[in-house]
Amino acid sequence: MPAVSRVARAVAVTSLASAAWLLIPASAYADKTPPPGGGIGSSGDSTPDGTISATAGGVKYEPSKIDTGDSVGPVTVVGNWTPPGCWYVPTYTAEQFKAHVEPIWSADSTGSQWDNQQRDTYVNGHPYTNFNLDKADKGYWWDSYVNPSYPPGWDTCNKPYFWVDKGAPPPADVREAVTPEVLAKLAYARIRVPSTKVTLKPDGTTKVNLPTWAWLDKTDFHPVSVTASVPVLNISATTTATPVSLKLEPGTGDATVFPATGECPINADGSIGTPYEAGNADKTPPCGVTYLRATSTTPYTLKATVTWKIHWTGTGTPGGNLPDGTFGQDQQVTVQEIQAVNR
Repeated sequence: MPAVSRVARAVAVTSLASAAWLLIPASAYADKTPPPGGGIGSSGDSTPDGTISATAGGVKYEPSKIDTGDSVGPVTVVGNWTPPGCWYVPTYTAEQFKAHVEPIWSADSTGSQWDNQQRDTYVNGHPYTNFNLDKADKGYWWDSYVNPSYPPGWDTCNKPYFWVDKGAPPPADVREAVTPEVLAKLAYARIRVPSTKVTLKPDGTTKVNLPTWAWLDKTDFHPVSVTASVPVLNISATTTATPVSLKLEPGTGDATVFPATGECPINADGSIGTPYEAGNADKTPPCGVTYLRATSTTPYTLKATVTWKIHWTGTGTPGGNLPDGTFGQDQQVTVQEIQAVNR
């Protein structure tokens, strides 16, 4: 879902992200010209397969190509961390801003008193004159955008449109202004990882006390990333999710997992677990499960959950780590008693 601009709301929501503009070199604010049209932050969103770049909330996103599967999706954050609830970005040139707000005032949908206050602020010199058209090539009008899935709040990101010259940081009181770190957190929310359906041997139906091997091939399991950027500021951040381990939950207490922790580490070649080979039926798998009781009418639900380490890098900063994420998938396993034949 795309972020919501000021047009779609009366006020913004609470943000968890704070800006650190002093850490960004002045060269990050390069002299770039935004595209014409609905504004720098024209609406848009990423495509379902996560392979095409798009702009939403004034931020451009470029996901890496990921494998498609029957359960591709976002990771679940480990802990109480959430992406930014709102942020400020350059949104309009002087001409675009004028074209944006004048129809709103003319429609009188917001009330004449409010409209007159807006004209006084942006046209009559208190403090801006004629939409800053005389500075058309020297800066941008900034607006805030809101994450629509974030719980609403009314105490931040409610600053009116403001002007920032090219090469200058936003006002010091704008704590939620976009930075590489903010971009990294926004990119985190758009990461989509491939299915965690593990290969099982035996597959689907196994026997009591017979080890079931589990593994994920390296070709199916690799890092994915999303790059978020604000081209007019020449800043960006890339957030990368790297798989590190697989946790098996057999779906019953009558089972033994391997290793005993249930956490199968990633191998040096990027795979997890070891594929079953003929003759290994009675061996202990490095990653797997042995069921101790047969199922009746309902199969056991084996849950395979992959933990992903999240790291980011950005303009003018080496970045750092963000909270781990997990992504799991359920598989049905039927367990049968071994039938003995008496002669």
